[in-house]
Amino acid sequence: MKRLLILAYDFPPYVSVGGLRPFAWYKYLKKNGVYPIVVTRQWENKYGNELDYIAPSATQETIVEETEYGTIIRTPYKPNIANKILLKHGKNKYAFIRKAISAFFDNVQYIFNIGPKAGIYKGAKKYLQHNSVDYIIATGEPFVLFKYASELSRLHNIPWIADYRDPWTQDPTRSKNRFLLWRNTFFEKKFTSNAKFVTTVNDYFVSKIKSLVKNDAFVIANGYDPDAINAIKNIQQQSDKLRFAYVGTIYKYHPLDSVLDCFCQVVTKKQIDNFEINFFGIRDFIGIEHLLDAKYPQLKPYVNIVPQLNNKDLLKELAKHNILLLFNYYSIVGTKIYDYVALQRHILFCYDNDNEALLLKQSHFGKEDCNLNPQKEIIETAKAGTIVRNKQHLLELLPTLYTQFQCGEIACNCQNSEQFSREKQVKLLSELIV
Repeated sequence: MKRLLILAYDFPPYVSVGGLRPFAWYKYLKKNGVYPIVVTRQWENKYGNELDYIAPSATQETIVEETEYGTIIRTPYKPNIANKILLKHGKNKYAFIRKAISAFFDNVQYIFNIGPKAGIYKGAKKYLQHNSVDYIIATGEPFVLFKYASELSRLHNIPWIADYRDPWTQDPTRSKNRFLLWRNTFFEKKFTSNAKFVTTVNDYFVSKIKSLVKNDAFVIANGYDPDAINAIKNIQQQSDKLRFAYVGTIYKYHPLDSVLDCFCQVVTKKQIDNFEINFFGIRDFIGIEHLLDAKYPQLKPYVNIVPQLNNKDLLKELAKHNILLLFNYYSIVGTKIYDYVALQRHILFCYDNDNEALLLKQSHFGKEDCNLNPQKEIIETAKAGTIVRNKQHLLELLPTLYTQFQCGEIACNCQNSEQFSREKQVKLLSELIV
């Protein structure tokens, strides 16, 4: 059996969409002839918010877990001085000092193996002193893991794979600062120069990454966890009120204001009243609250903001809902759409061609050199929901869906959702290794 060393910063029990990808590798690789050894950091999850990302581990000893799926090496985590100040004094004090210290570590970590994330390098290096593996894979971000994998590959003559959950230099949000663009370009080329090949989540990212990195590239898509979906398959959508759910980050290019305005209009006109909108795992919940207070106070009784949940608990909650909201990510697929499809709940995709939303895209999404829309393609292929054309279309749809709900549950005639399973994607990864 081939042995694969996986460098993954985000990994359960940390509540992170990014951690689900390496967790699927760990869970399904052994079935496909590859033994996984995951090197990650210890996570406590005692705050239930972004502070969990910088909180110290409970122990400074490395924890090794041997399970039916493989091995997990959980390395200790020690926050840097900036993070210690944040944990002690909060985000409103000593901001300049914290930013300066964080900037120092953010830059120097690419030169020396120091900083909060270096525990993963040390844990992997120690493991390789006494054990052999056939491949190393590092999943980013954080992209400093590419440095660790590249260095370990040279030290031990082991081929390594660079896995991009998102582009690095080619991400438009990272290209606005000229120094960071130069720095990232230099290190991305340097670290991937000895990578065996590159993997990423969709064809669009392949084209973006290969404009800088010349390695062979393969698509290993995200997907849903079939075991997690099977565990909640008997949960029925609830019938006491019409429930809408949205999961994850809301970006500036998402037409949140427009969608909330539609809901507010149908409430004001009394076209629907017995409903709720639940936002799960929203980072900027204060922004939503301010928007409701300022523009849509009539909608506040119908809106709930739910803290981050682990994936299993999140799926249980989503299964109770009738309709799942999805904003257009344009050329990006995202992760939530796979769970949405697997849950067999009607998806409302907002929007396909709305003038106001396109202006937001132009201002905040960044330039696209393609016309791909993989989310729309998935929904149409699986017959998993409604492609909402624009705001006016949504205004017409909401009362219709409410009438349908009053006559019975919201139907979803999704087909062939099993093609989007993470287990199938892990099999593709194993074939690249074996």
